[in-house]
Amino acid sequence: MLTPSLMNHLSIVPDFRQSWKVQHQLSDILFLTVCAVICGAEGWDEIEDFGHAKLDFLRQYGDFEAGVPSHDTLARVMALVNAEQLQSAFAEWMKACHDVSEGAVVAIDGKTLRGSYCRGKNKGAIHMVSAFSAANGVVLGQVKTAQKSNEITAIPELLKLLNLQGCLVTIDAMGCQKKIATQVLQKGADYLLSVKGNQPALADAFERAFPIAKVANFEGDAYVTDEKNRGRQETRYHIVSELTEEFQELSYEWPGLKTVGVVMSFRQEGDEAPEEPMIRYYISSADLSAKKLAEAARQHWHIEAKLHWSLDVALREDACKIHRGQAAENLARVRHIALNYLKGETSFKGGIRRKQKKAALDETYLADILAV
Repeated sequence: MLTPSLMNHLSIVPDFRQSWKVQHQLSDILFLTVCAVICGAEGWDEIEDFGHAKLDFLRQYGDFEAGVPSHDTLARVMALVNAEQLQSAFAEWMKACHDVSEGAVVAIDGKTLRGSYCRGKNKGAIHMVSAFSAANGVVLGQVKTAQKSNEITAIPELLKLLNLQGCLVTIDAMGCQKKIATQVLQKGADYLLSVKGNQPALADAFERAFPIAKVANFEGDAYVTDEKNRGRQETRYHIVSELTEEFQELSYEWPGLKTVGVVMSFRQEGDEAPEEPMIRYYISSADLSAKKLAEAARQHWHIEAKLHWSLDVALREDACKIHRGQAAENLARVRHIALNYLKGETSFKGGIRRKQKKAALDETYLADILAV
């Protein structure tokens, strides 16, 4: 059955409605929406249709005394549910049911919900920043960036929600900020931050300390990976170093800084000449080997390949045109809950879409998913 933990945490989400007017409990509406999205529903009409088809199943878990709420009721209620409370409930649920292991990579990155843009209402597309456990493939928490803001302000809010003790937190160049690095350390974790031109002092130190010739002939800790995919070969050369002279002054500005790393990658298509090498720079508060840098940098991109791709291709997030009130943000959070459940069920080896279809057809399998 649906884990009591999730329902207990969802119960903290306040019901804004006047109690004497309520026909459908908020917990029932949230539960119906989660189950319907697990089974592939994409909008309010489809969620209502799912409810009518599965009412007996739903009544095994919730009240549903008044039957299934209409699509209009679903749209109205989900537009007005307190998004921050639902966000907190989700993060607390994940803390309760998911333990991150020592040294586990937690990747933080953002994604725009393109369908939430509404020109007629002068409403910009919502941008969500998520924390993703690379080892388990689940979302640990997410926040929406404020309008006219960016990930720099959202990441600190996300970090407040998470249990990161012992983790290695990876963030791209947008989040390479001293305050964010400090906050990660305060959470009992280490950081691995990508460095680009938005931190010119760091970028300049890397260029002086690690010119291409020195990287190619590095005498310290180095690790090479080769990947072949659809006729394209990519070779990545990873090196790590303790702080060289170029970084000594910067070490006082960047809390806990211990390791600097460089990744130089080469791509080649078929028999064509290799492309110009691409170089990426990293700073970390952890004592990383070159192999660990390679693994962590690679796992960071799992958030693109395993989370964002699944949301767009399997759950069709970008195609969703819902944007009324807080509905887009709330439904995005429901998708994360649904995706965590689908990834958590491992007895059936199909992909996310196959799992959704199987759950829609087989109530026993849907119950198995909810029992994860």
